[in-house]
Amino acid sequence: MKRKASRDEEVVKDEGQAAGRAEAKTGVVIPRALTVKQLADILGISAIEAIKYLMRSGIMASINQVIDFDSAAIVAADLGYEAKEEAEASVETVEKYRFIGEDSAAQKPRPPVVTIMGHVDHGKTKLLDAIRQTNVVDTEAGKITQHIGAYQVEIRDQKITFLDTPGHEAFTAMRARGAKVTDIAILVVAADDGVMPQTVEAMDHARAAGVPIVVAINKIDKPDANPDRVKQQLADNSLLIEEWGGDVVCGSVSAKRGDGISDLLENLLIVAEIQELKA
Repeated sequence: MKRKASRDEEVVKDEGQAAGRAEAKTGVVIPRALTVKQLADILGISAIEAIKYLMRSGIMASINQVIDFDSAAIVAADLGYEAKEEAEASVETVEKYRFIGEDSAAQKPRPPVVTIMGHVDHGKTKLLDAIRQTNVVDTEAGKITQHIGAYQVEIRDQKITFLDTPGHEAFTAMRARGAKVTDIAILVVAADDGVMPQTVEAMDHARAAGVPIVVAINKIDKPDANPDRVKQQLADNSLLIEEWGGDVVCGSVSAKRGDGISDLLENLLIVAEIQELKA
């Protein structure tokens, strides 16, 4: 089994890949003000990647938020570019995005509602248990969730609400309804079993509801775990993760040992930032 990469190793890997992208171009012109999405387009990366780099520098910004040149230059430098400020202020950019959200000024950011979905026995409840750091598995008949429960956790002063949806095929209809009341769906796939019929079913429910998917490849502690096979199976079902050039966030976890949980929560916050949830 491959050793799980540490967070630092992942950062080095990301930055190494980014440096490779920037290798052919050492200079880049950036406006004095631009949105995170525009910065991502200029640098040739996804908006999620741009938000990650900003977060690592202590800058919290959503996809349509306007940032200044200095903040953008930090991301550019991390990617191996030498940022140069545009001679003229990007008035069009500032004017275009200045009033975004003002009609809903009274609204406040709300916690994302997350549904954990996937095949039976792939560790959905155990994953939620690891996130909440309490034990709910042993209280369930047959260790399969018989009801939909809601739990809220906090990370970096931000809350995330989790819905624990049933995993048995008898609850297909209930699971479908659960997907339609959520902002993000965690698709749990066991690293040893791989993609199963209910995995595909869960993917279809999330897609039909227009809900972003975050993949959690669970049980990486198993001797026969094969995350790469899971990624290939996901691709075969038209779900392409970021690592493979897609836009779906994916991480490896061990609900049993607690590995990868913090990274998973961070990814959820990043996806939530992009959605700019309000209440």
